[in-house]
Amino acid sequence: MTVKVGKPVPNMQLEAYVNGEMKKVSFSDYKGKWIVLFFYPLDFTFVCPTEITGFAKAEADFTKLNAVVLAASTDSAHSHKAWFQRDMPEVKFPVLADTTHNLSKEFDVLIEDAGIALRGTFLIDPEGILRYQVVSALNIGRSVKETLRVLAALQTGGLCPVDWEPGQPTLKV
Repeated sequence: MTVKVGKPVPNMQLEAYVNGEMKKVSFSDYKGKWIVLFFYPLDFTFVCPTEITGFAKAEADFTKLNAVVLAASTDSAHSHKAWFQRDMPEVKFPVLADTTHNLSKEFDVLIEDAGIALRGTFLIDPEGILRYQVVSALNIGRSVKETLRVLAALQTGGLCPVDWEPGQPTLKV
């Protein structure tokens, strides 16, 4: 079974690299907060660090919106540690190690024959319900700015028209 927009996300626990340490991380650890979960294909690659550092630079903006950022790939926590300590020490958010591929399968981003995840971005509300998802090809980096915009739009609880930006009115019905 895969999680769908509007449905609860199962509480899964995974090993993670978190700011210099190995820890177990569960979605339930963030109850009451929005979760920005993004999958990337592999450690030690080319497009991935541009996205990861983009999310790290915007982490304070996500925090202002009562959100936590979680990254995930099918690499091990030890691989994450080696890569992040060497190349991206500024990244403080948890990086999940989906070595069993269960998380990638649950979010339907696993490329089975390659054992890696597509680029997927998922927004989970404070009650654990999936509210947004976008999945793209491996060679296309995502927009952190768009993720922030969509998160802010979801938090209005209103109807947000095309190109809506924070501070603009929502539609009246």
